[in-house]
Amino acid sequence: MNHEDRTGGASVWTIALPAVALLAITMASRASFGLFLSPINTATGIGVATISFAVALSQLTFGAAQPVAGALADRYGAARVVAVSAIGLSLALAAIPLAASGVVLVLVMGLIGISSAGAGSASVLLSAVSRQVAVKHRGLMGGLVGAGGPIGQLVFTPAAQATIVTAGWATAMFALSALSLAALPLARRLRQRSVSPATESGQANRPARGSDASHASALAALREASRSASYWVVTGAFFVCGFHVSFLLAHMPGAIQLCGLPASLSGASLALMGLFNIASSIVSGLVIQRFSMKLTLATIYALRGVGVAAFLIAPKTEVTVLGFAVWMGLTYMATLPPTTGLIGKLFGTRHLGTLLGTTMFVHQVGSFLGVWLGGIALEATGSFDWMWRLDIALAAAAALVCLAIREPGDESNKAPSVEAPDCRPASAGA
Repeated sequence: MNHEDRTGGASVWTIALPAVALLAITMASRASFGLFLSPINTATGIGVATISFAVALSQLTFGAAQPVAGALADRYGAARVVAVSAIGLSLALAAIPLAASGVVLVLVMGLIGISSAGAGSASVLLSAVSRQVAVKHRGLMGGLVGAGGPIGQLVFTPAAQATIVTAGWATAMFALSALSLAALPLARRLRQRSVSPATESGQANRPARGSDASHASALAALREASRSASYWVVTGAFFVCGFHVSFLLAHMPGAIQLCGLPASLSGASLALMGLFNIASSIVSGLVIQRFSMKLTLATIYALRGVGVAAFLIAPKTEVTVLGFAVWMGLTYMATLPPTTGLIGKLFGTRHLGTLLGTTMFVHQVGSFLGVWLGGIALEATGSFDWMWRLDIALAAAAALVCLAIREPGDESNKAPSVEAPDCRPASAGA
């Protein structure tokens, strides 16, 4: 991609890279909470169950707040929403060491989830980037922004662990609070520029549906999307993504322990997963620039199911676990670029924050169920076998239903159409 290609006077790189950094910063706090469970319990005596509930609540509030954060970003601009939310996130993180009771901790963690949704959620950042770059660049930009999450997990989680060991958990939490303020200068880079007509070409089959010139409210856009079977297929498949990924992250260490393998393998497998997440997100973004988004999405879910099935029947050795981590890493964040791309392609980008935020909320519902049902399965049966089987079935179902998505341009990407006069300048400017 030509990095000199510009939209509204700004290089696409200067638009996308701040979003990558913002998602990495947000992930730094969300991915690190597990490291603080035991130290907080030791220091406060609140109890592991209460602390775990507080962390789980932050996941749910993170999902529930995303449609609202997306709608606010659509109306007032992503820069304002990110800046205000970053201040809220910083204050909430700084309050955790001061929480003297379980009730206060639960309230603070709920605020962290809400603030994280505005400070650097994928729905806010991807909509901000998508509406400022040309159609031809959106696949790659989606992949790059999606890679910000695993980058944050890889870089900041080990740093948080080292700080806990050397300086204590409270100091580490204050450091995360200070890190959140780094979002303020980055937010300025998300200020919306003027968008050329070529940027919005080829959005949907019907200009009224996909046009960013539309003045329809976010609620009206959501009502229209809710009448589209394709929107619910994309969103339902993303529910499966959340179910699978959160189950894996929460219970893979327990599965490794049940196999009698060393505990150190858990950290290594999660690190490998994060490393390959980065590559898969970027590659997925590149792929959807050349090939069908719905076929790419269906293939990713099918590959997840194949990977889980292979792990279920394979001998449980260290090599098997690490190989499984690599395979899952290659399909983890890879769903985000085609999911975002399809929603933008179907409905345009004016209210993409609202629509993607709703999809992200459904993803978080899947995340909650994946973690919760995994614990129920372990308590009831002493293993995760039926969860693995459920995961395979859900992945297969997601792959099949994605084929039913009515992706604009399915019939022929080269055939003349009503949008041809709009699309041609976009390709000519490449």
